[in-house]
Parts: sequence; C-alpha cells; structure tokens
Amino acid sequence: MNMKHLFPQFEDELIAIIEKHAIEKTFHADEIIMRTGQYIKSAVLVLDGRIKIYRKNEEGGEFLMYWIGPGNACAISLICAIQSQASEIMAKAEEETKVLLLPVQLMDELMNKYKSWYQFVIQTYRNRFNELLSVIDNIAFRNMDERLEFYLKRHATEKGKQIIELSHQQIADDLATSREVVSRLLKKMEQRNLVKLQRNMIELIN
Repeated sequence: MNMKHLFPQFEDELIAIIEKHAIEKTFHADEIIMRTGQYIKSAVLVLDGRIKIYRKNEEGGEFLMYWIGPGNACAISLICAIQSQASEIMAKAEEETKVLLLPVQLMDELMNKYKSWYQFVIQTYRNRFNELLSVIDNIAFRNMDERLEFYLKRHATEKGKQIIELSHQQIADDLATSREVVSRLLKKMEQRNLVKLQRNMIELIN
C-alpha cells in the first residue's frame, strides 16, 4: 500500500516511522474494530475499505455518526490513544477494510516532532466535528424524509458511486427508525424519480 498516495501531507521520514512501528491489519465486513468502554492502544489509519462509527444503546439500537474511508484516521482512536481513555463509540468494518494500527506510545513523539502529523490530527478532529454538526442539524431541523435523502446522498458521496447496496433494515438502523418507515419513504422517492429500487440496492437517479 502506497502511504504517500493516501497521506501526501506526510514527509518521508514520518512515513518511514509509521511503516516501521505500525501493524497492518485486515478486518472482515461487519467485524467490530472498537467497542464502547474499550481502552484504545492504537490509533487507526484507514488504508482501504470503510469503517462505520456509531453509538449503541443498552437495547442494542444503533445510531450512525459517520464513516471513515482510505486516507483518514479514526478521530476517537486518536483522542483515546493520546489521553489513555476508553472509547465511547463503536467502530465496525462495513466491508473488508485494511488499517494501520499505530501504537499509543508513538503519539507524543509524532505530535511534538512532526508538524504534518500535528496538522493531520487537528484536521481529523475538525472534519469529524463538522460531520457531527451536520448530523445534529439533520436530526434537529429535518423531517425523516429529508434525513433519508441526506443519508443516501452522504452514503453515495462517501462510496463515490450512485449505487447504494444496503437493505432497508440497515438504513433504518442507521437512522434510528423502523424498516417500514424507510420502505415507505423510499417508495415515495421512487415515485418522484429520485431513486430506483431493487433488492438490497438503491440507485440515486440525480
């Protein structure tokens, strides 16, 4: 995996240190990467695939926060690794996902020695914060049909394609609603020529 391609802002010396100390690991689809209450020993850099970051309640319900793709880091893992704190979120591979696990012991050294790493960490926090603001606005100020349309467009943008390979139940779980509500709203979107519906597949027309 060409790290310089995924993380072009990193200088060669920093990349060499990361490649020397980090552990490359592959997670299968639906495999849990991080659990609520787990103490984080490594920062997670994504090389390939996609990670879903979400909250889970005591009844098992899930609430989607955001996704992380190649060239990005898990902001929660960075915070927890630097401050030796337990995770307050869940992280799961949505597809086969390859990551680099960077030991917590390196965090202080990288933050102090490499400006590009410091800026990467700050930008990662900022990006995730902005995404969470969008999620909060979406919940507070939009109806469910608007939330669904926002979700589908966001998913398509993250994946870089107009085909969304998710079941209605998976979407309902992410939006903290019922499958029946999602199916009904998707049918209305299809009638408005916004989507084409197939089994476990949704195509955004526009």
